[in-house]
Amino acid sequence: MTPVPTPPDPFSKLVSDLEDYVAFETEEGRSSVEIDLTVIAELGQPPPLSASAAVPASDVPDKETAPMETAAWTDLDAVAASIADCTQCGLHATRTNTVPGEGHSQPEIMFVGEAPGADEDAQGRPFVGRAGKLLTKMIEAMGFQREEVFIANICKCRPPENRKPEPAEMEACIPYLKAQIALLKPKVIVCLGGTATEGLLGLTGITKVRGNWHTFEGIDVMPTFHPSYLLRKPGAKHEVWADLQAVLKHIDRPVPEY
Repeated sequence: MTPVPTPPDPFSKLVSDLEDYVAFETEEGRSSVEIDLTVIAELGQPPPLSASAAVPASDVPDKETAPMETAAWTDLDAVAASIADCTQCGLHATRTNTVPGEGHSQPEIMFVGEAPGADEDAQGRPFVGRAGKLLTKMIEAMGFQREEVFIANICKCRPPENRKPEPAEMEACIPYLKAQIALLKPKVIVCLGGTATEGLLGLTGITKVRGNWHTFEGIDVMPTFHPSYLLRKPGAKHEVWADLQAVLKHIDRPVPEY
């Protein structure tokens, strides 16, 4: 006799679906999950959920109170250590090294780029490829050495194939950058490119916003083109130089003549 298959238990299926849903919401950083008991009652008439069956609030991570958000980092090394251990987004699975940033601990100027590329991922240092060499020349043209400024990125891990970081990835990483800015206290932040400007200021359209002053948590910000853009369009160098001259004037530094 052919065995009769056991019909699926609708309540077990419902519990499994709810568990998957809670796990998904938790990974998305949500601190609570709304459940409509009238809908549950229509899906197989399960017995009433007791208080002990509910998911304890303490078991669901709260995005607002997660260690990453509230950690009292006391120095840049502590921030870098947290970055090295970070698994807040999917980029950690494909990285070789995290790239926290580097430079002076009390810089007048902080440069913020988009995300590490292949060279940066391999070395764990920001802006070391072709675009990095051009950035170094830009810094030196301003009368600084690279070691006198601080260089960082919106995202601390390389996106696959050097794609643009996704909004969720930038959101997951921004607390680290905010902590660095709070510790460094630069006079000016220079956003390099549209992604850095979007990630830090929430502004889009780099051709429209570059060359104009903005603020981030009380610090003046100058958006300009990314060095990689200048490698493709050398004619835009004069616009970037005008932006960097404005930065020098803003911090009362001499403007070299070229």
